[in-house]
Amino acid sequence: MAVNMVDVMNDGYALNSDINLKARIPNDWIRARDPAADRKEARQTEWVVDDCTTIPRLFWKKVHERGDMIAIREKDYGIWKELSWSQYGKKVGAVGRSLLSLGIKHGDVVSILSENVPEWLFADMGSQCIGCISNGIYPTDSPSQVAYIIRDSSTRILFVEDDEQLDKVLKIRDQCPLLMVTVVFDMKGLRHLNDQAVMSFDDFLALGTGEKADDTAIEAASKRVGPRDIATLIYTSGTTGAPKGSMITHENWMYQMNQSDRFCPLGPKDEMLSFLPLCHVAERKFGMLFSIKTGAILNFVEGLDTVAENMREVAPTVFFAVPRFWEKFYSDVSLKTDESSWICKTSYGLAMSIAERTVDYKLKERPVPTPLRVAYWFADVLVFRNIKNYLGLRRAKVLCTGAAPIAPRLLRWYIALGFEMRELYGQTECTGVAAIMPSKKKLGTVGTPLPESEIKISADGEILIRGPHVFAGYLNNPEQTQATVIDGWLKTGDVGHIDEDGYLVITDRMKDIIITSGGKNITPSEIENLLKFSLYISDAVVVGDGKKYLTCLVMIDHENVVKYAQDNNIPFSNYASLCAATEIQELIKGEVEQVNQQVAGVETIKDFRLIDQLLTAEDEELTPTMKLKRKIVSKKYANLIDSMYLQ
Repeated sequence: MAVNMVDVMNDGYALNSDINLKARIPNDWIRARDPAADRKEARQTEWVVDDCTTIPRLFWKKVHERGDMIAIREKDYGIWKELSWSQYGKKVGAVGRSLLSLGIKHGDVVSILSENVPEWLFADMGSQCIGCISNGIYPTDSPSQVAYIIRDSSTRILFVEDDEQLDKVLKIRDQCPLLMVTVVFDMKGLRHLNDQAVMSFDDFLALGTGEKADDTAIEAASKRVGPRDIATLIYTSGTTGAPKGSMITHENWMYQMNQSDRFCPLGPKDEMLSFLPLCHVAERKFGMLFSIKTGAILNFVEGLDTVAENMREVAPTVFFAVPRFWEKFYSDVSLKTDESSWICKTSYGLAMSIAERTVDYKLKERPVPTPLRVAYWFADVLVFRNIKNYLGLRRAKVLCTGAAPIAPRLLRWYIALGFEMRELYGQTECTGVAAIMPSKKKLGTVGTPLPESEIKISADGEILIRGPHVFAGYLNNPEQTQATVIDGWLKTGDVGHIDEDGYLVITDRMKDIIITSGGKNITPSEIENLLKFSLYISDAVVVGDGKKYLTCLVMIDHENVVKYAQDNNIPFSNYASLCAATEIQELIKGEVEQVNQQVAGVETIKDFRLIDQLLTAEDEELTPTMKLKRKIVSKKYANLIDSMYLQ
């Protein structure tokens, strides 16, 4: 089979992807690659990590240094199985050699369509170690979306997780003429498959694990990878059009690796949990790459429905999550407290009042009075430690949030519990992070820029970013690249300002600013954050552009609202009937009215409607990080929105 596949690859391979990629990028973005000059220049900068200038070099250096130390854990049939750094290296080496045996060359694109599993890392790093460009595809993408990304990226080899993902590929394979081989991680249910263009991961690895297998050849190939080479493609969610492939270089990633100690000094004894999609810039950075740089053990959750359970088992020492998870944890604790005995409720209330006063001193960087400090110690021992154990965060050094706005009140709650909670700001186009909250916290801001990360505000209020983390442009889209990066400055599309202490304040997305018919400018994200602080609201979209007043579409928190209905004997048969129940409508109305009391008159929500479909990440209305897509929601539920303006 291997011989046949090589023949097919050689016969069908019409373009060298490295040349093809460069030809489609504006000339201003490309300079002749001189690896020696790259290394000399990079050594004079801060983004060299342990004398390494690329991710593959850093990986092999750490593999040799750590040997039999634990690198990865995965739960299989109820048991956590461990993989050492040496074993990790062997898998990566086998992937690299197997790709070479199939005729894959430096600059070719290798894509991965899978949930988070260790094989994802093997495929990704094995590709990069021979100079390929790795590209993750969201496992929730539809067949048509998968086809678009495979074609746009000129993917040559595709790794898929299982039969479910393979089915998508088989439906659209004839639309992807450059795709030659699909490799399946888990062949369960595919034992009798007979397809010359599909092979199991074990058979694929066998191509690179024969008698002549030699890691030195892969390490030599790794050394030919330059800092300015494209390492990764990360496709945007496509909320404003077709997804765009952001080209992230090794230099971009190495700069971010150099900043890891600013997030949290980690080492081999630290634990991390991988659960956000690895094709998202946040998980690729905070999970896979930070683990390589620091040696922290990367634990893979069994699934999104077991995150809470796996967290309690692993007790990660650093944890990054999007706001939706932090909101869920808070609502879970609040509901559990409401259900508890009066003694527990009273203890929690007293502990939080002590914590709130303590936070006031800490945020102002004033010494906490001794009596209050002693009282907080008792509050922590008697109340907060139980909450930390329940959340699985008893050993957490740092908690981080990003990828979407979060309510300052929610951050304050975690700080009150004693967590080092930090908000980050950035986007895919600046390789994840451009600013971070320092030790001196100012709630309502996202902190200060990273070293060598410049941030300024344009004349129209847009946030601009410049630095070694700004990406190399959009694949096949020079016009959009030139419109997005001007004179080295990345146009983020976000509106904000820099306060008197140099802290960055995000107002909203430029395209999301609402201008009412009365000419008032409204930033919907601030109102939406207040709504999402409710135990019963999962997400919300405020609308009203060109209208006399604001209205809102609300997505309820299914679990919490179901419990409320059960506790109050409210009959319902399904999700739609739950949303339609008069008592639930009144419940959400009360939550909206509470928010209206906290905002200016022009910002009040005059009416709302509930989205009566139970949405998941597979639905087009939600991003993979579980955020409502404003434009799609506004278009799909236009009739619902119009009904709020008929009065």
